[in-house]
Amino acid sequence: MRASGVAGGLAALVLALASGAARADTVYVRAGRLLDVEAGSVAAARVLKVVDGRVAAIVPDAPGAVPAGAAVVDWSGFTVLPGLIDMHVHLADVDQTSNPAEALLHAPMEVAYIGARNARTTLLAGFTSVHDVGCARAFADVELRNAIDRGDVIGPRMAAVGAYITVPGGGGEVTGLAPDVKLPDDMRAGVVTSPADVTLKVNYLFQHGADSIKLLATGAVFAIGSEAGQQELSEDEMRAAVEAARVRHSWVTAHAHGAEGIKAAIRAGVRGIEHASLIDDEGIALAKAKGVFLDMDIYNGDWTDEIGRRDHYPDDYMRKNTETTLAQREGFRKAVKAGVKLAFGTDAGIYPHGLNARQFKYMVQWGMTPLQAIRAATVVSADMLGWQNDVGSLAPGHYGDMIAVAGDPLADVTVLEKVAHVMKGGVVVK
Repeated sequence: MRASGVAGGLAALVLALASGAARADTVYVRAGRLLDVEAGSVAAARVLKVVDGRVAAIVPDAPGAVPAGAAVVDWSGFTVLPGLIDMHVHLADVDQTSNPAEALLHAPMEVAYIGARNARTTLLAGFTSVHDVGCARAFADVELRNAIDRGDVIGPRMAAVGAYITVPGGGGEVTGLAPDVKLPDDMRAGVVTSPADVTLKVNYLFQHGADSIKLLATGAVFAIGSEAGQQELSEDEMRAAVEAARVRHSWVTAHAHGAEGIKAAIRAGVRGIEHASLIDDEGIALAKAKGVFLDMDIYNGDWTDEIGRRDHYPDDYMRKNTETTLAQREGFRKAVKAGVKLAFGTDAGIYPHGLNARQFKYMVQWGMTPLQAIRAATVVSADMLGWQNDVGSLAPGHYGDMIAVAGDPLADVTVLEKVAHVMKGGVVVK
């Protein structure tokens, strides 16, 4: 890296870490073009006034729009839009490898540092909010969220689930080990065997800081001995989770590849379905009727195919990846046509963090317009999170979370893969 690149990176790092001192109470952002994701229109030459971290006003960039002596962020050469949201990440964990026992090779202290690195990488890629949907070691995601909120770590706004709710040996377990290997307790915090057990474990997760709940309704691609299409949690068990979360004024999302598991989860009352790889027409119609979000990670199948072959992933992983990748994309196209609510979720951690925006191109290839794909990663995902009054838009009252890109993302959505600048809460971090 050139010395100027190092200096620039260090300057951004210091600015973010010292956000309390570096952020002016009021800052003005000059946008060459401003994408209104709600209206679907682009306005030229706008000024956004950000006060105490939130957007206070948006006006034309005309004489007098910026008071003399005011703090100014000049992005007049860029298109500005809200910070992006990824609804399916695994920040507080090790990346996917060919070793089924990889999670056991890293102590919790190491995982904390890995999570901090992943959080920073994700934020600098333009994703200012995320839903972290699970980690091998319980509550690593909660602690990472807390560290970000305290300002100890640079990262996106983060909602955490604490641990996976899964059956013994299911998609949320570390599997493929010798029969006599005993997993640490923090890797089995969400293992359940009955509806009553689900209620106990869900309450335990909320008591220790979870924001929402993640169920493993079906098997997983990256779990030895677990079939992606096979339902694992019963409908009654999933309903118990939904009811326990409702008491806490929260919600549930379900990892579900198989068609029957998807429909059982929707009937049980979940807010969202992760993956939805083998969804059938009945499942699409049910999601539409119930207003359930589908969060379909249609990019990472290609990453897994390429890197899995290179790095010799287990045959079990590769077979299931093949069985789900094209089917998921075809289901995505049907869901778009049906008008189902589609959020933006990538399963980052299966592929390297920071590459999240590669999925936009796939969403457009498989039936969305660029605006629909961008809305999925802004207003739709904000709605799924329940954060629609705070993120996903730059309307007055929302956080000053925004990104700047060269070019027009409505003409070429791949410009989002190269974010030039990032602001979170009125603080420039890139």
